[in-house]
Amino acid sequence: MITFLEGQLVESLPTQIVVAVQGIGYLVHIPLSSFDQLPQTGSSVKILTHLQVREDAHLLFGFMTSAERDLFRLLVNHVSGIGPKTALDVLSGISVSQFKAAVVNGDAGLLSKTKGIGKKTAERIIVELKDKVGVAAVWEAASEAHSPTSQQTRVNDAVLALISLGYKQADALKAVNRAEEKGGVEQPAGDLVRQALKLLM
Repeated sequence: MITFLEGQLVESLPTQIVVAVQGIGYLVHIPLSSFDQLPQTGSSVKILTHLQVREDAHLLFGFMTSAERDLFRLLVNHVSGIGPKTALDVLSGISVSQFKAAVVNGDAGLLSKTKGIGKKTAERIIVELKDKVGVAAVWEAASEAHSPTSQQTRVNDAVLALISLGYKQADALKAVNRAEEKGGVEQPAGDLVRQALKLLM
């Protein structure tokens, strides 16, 4: 798996770039959100990638931030009927934070304004991704309004860690809250995760 490319930006178009790495030119498909963040042609660039292997081609998709790549993978791997092209269209039409907020709030109307996403697909995205982006989106929205307290940060870090291990959002939050009650509010996120895992098991 190619996870990133670091080299010279040889060609830059809104939908694709060419990166030269040690004498080899890699064609990378990108969303508009990443195009806006690219340096000038001829400059050095590091771009995160996702490799898709098909019978007729090996395709590289590139992203300037891990948040963009994470969202791309969520869409491609967890929403039936969405392929890489549609996932790039989503990233080109809406920011990651707007997308997460739309999923959490059940705003199918906002998602369906994106190219390639109809109302039914938007509703399917909300159903299939709500539990996966919920905590992160709520935390980001809170961060934009006012900085979270250190306690909130520790709790959210612990909950996100448990979600990444495969636990449901509601179960993870409940376990972390119970772990906090047992050990106190000043526990580091790592201790909260360990205590919560014991409770979940």
